[in-house]
Amino acid sequence: MKKVNIGGVPEHFNLAWYLTLKNGEYKAEDINLRWHDYYGGTGDMCQGLRSGDIDIAVILTEGIVKDIVEGNPSSIVQTFVETPLIWGIHVAEKSRFKTIDDIKGTRAAISRYGSGSHLMAYINAKNNNWDLDSDLNFEVIENLSGAVEGLTNGNADYFMWEKFTTKPLVDSATFRRIGECPTPWPCFVIAVRDEFIAHNTEDLKTILQIINTTTAEFKSIPSIDRTIANRYDQDIKDVREWLSITEWSQELIDKKTINMVQEQLFSLDIISKKIDYSELICKL
Repeated sequence: MKKVNIGGVPEHFNLAWYLTLKNGEYKAEDINLRWHDYYGGTGDMCQGLRSGDIDIAVILTEGIVKDIVEGNPSSIVQTFVETPLIWGIHVAEKSRFKTIDDIKGTRAAISRYGSGSHLMAYINAKNNNWDLDSDLNFEVIENLSGAVEGLTNGNADYFMWEKFTTKPLVDSATFRRIGECPTPWPCFVIAVRDEFIAHNTEDLKTILQIINTTTAEFKSIPSIDRTIANRYDQDIKDVREWLSITEWSQELIDKKTINMVQEQLFSLDIISKKIDYSELICKL
């Protein structure tokens, strides 16, 4: 049986992977797919791909594009979630900050440099016409638990993370959400190490076929809203809202979208160069 390591954030977006694993669908095809939770998010997964700890990553589009441009020997093989990610902008419940204008020039908590929380702080700054040199400061907090500690203790001032994942922390009055910042592109893609693609193309195609069959009918799974609410400790109303605005994809990300991501990252000085579409993707 072929062992394959895959990584992703332990969030509701990836429930389809859990369901197919639980059903033994990969083992039925002689593939031992092993899921690894990456609480550190995109930057952590990029390192996992580089080191070979994982073969596949379900990862934020902007993060993996940046890392491939910077030499990560991996390729995007598919869009996973077609719709944008809605990033909530959070402060501690008792923080003096009330609006996005108030956090200009303060310290953004980020999981690590190169992570989604780091890159989206730049997008938010650009959206609000901040000075990218003087109005952005960062404090590395590693993960969501670190953000709770950092904001509560005053080691950082605001934190950007997916709106619905952090909603329970808003409901419990740990965080207060002062704004939102959606990504201007599809939020999650599937990226694979080039070495793995070269030697395991058929296994990879099988894995994608299995997950795509499930995501194509994900919203019609009986009581899926309750399953998500229970598994991820979310309010059923929030889950239903999230389901209503989220669409999965079974297609390769297109050239126009890749170029848009690179243009944004380049304009923000997050990447120093742009590379050809063919260097970022792999058509299976």
